[in-house]
Amino acid sequence: MDSAPAPPLSSYVKSWHPAATTDADALPPGPAAALSAALDLPEPAAGPGDPLPPLWHWLYFLQWPAQRELGPDGHLRDARFLPPIPDRQRMFAGGRCEVVEPLRIGEPAERICSLSAVTPKRGRSGELLFATERREFRQSGRTCLVEEQDIVYRSGRGAAARHPATLGTSTPDTSTRPHSDAPWQLPAKPDERLLFRISALTANAHRIHYDAPYCRDVEGYPGLVVHGPLLALLMLELVRVNSPQWTVRSLSYRLRSPAFVGEHLLATGARTADGAELSVATHREARHATAEVRFA
Repeated sequence: MDSAPAPPLSSYVKSWHPAATTDADALPPGPAAALSAALDLPEPAAGPGDPLPPLWHWLYFLQWPAQRELGPDGHLRDARFLPPIPDRQRMFAGGRCEVVEPLRIGEPAERICSLSAVTPKRGRSGELLFATERREFRQSGRTCLVEEQDIVYRSGRGAAARHPATLGTSTPDTSTRPHSDAPWQLPAKPDERLLFRISALTANAHRIHYDAPYCRDVEGYPGLVVHGPLLALLMLELVRVNSPQWTVRSLSYRLRSPAFVGEHLLATGARTADGAELSVATHREARHATAEVRFA
């Protein structure tokens, strides 16, 4: 006898309307200095009183739940903005950020989080649920940043993911190095140490970034997965280094496909009429992540 079809994901979130939350952070200089060290910058990118570089607010307002509150994958089992769907799997898809004025290190800040939208869709791996979380950041009563993050959820593992069986990261020749003619270029080769430090700096316990057997045997990846936020931060480093005289007013980014530990990455960018277009490539794929930036 055939089993009954699973109910649509939309049925689980019909009455799901989580209330907004507010939290605070003193924005100390330590996290910014730590990320600067992890990225091998010659000195901290920002110190007391300085504006935080775009997206570096991800180092702040962190939450450290009790160990018992984590699921087998390292993510929280339950939280206010996690949709109540069975066997929930989470993927970070991208986001947008409007910068009214940069947050400044050492000035206490407030963050207001709310659920902006929930949209069911159907993809190659089955039914998906897109949830957009809105975050407003304030200092001294002024709204400084408004960010939206797009998170994709599915119930169960869905169809088998299309990941390479091997990566060829031990090949010594140049065939595993991406090439580009873009005027802005930033090469990187994330190793296990960097992934560990980024996980610690962002309070990310997801096992795909540090547990290689789990990656292979449970998630089906050929190696440890480079954090999507790290790809976005590498792209924004191109702007910080190559256009320090310009102020970022808005940005959007999309995380398209995973990159893996030991792969040669190349973040590239070029100016546009009012900003810049950015991307991250490997020898396997030209656009693991993309971003657009608009200047003041």
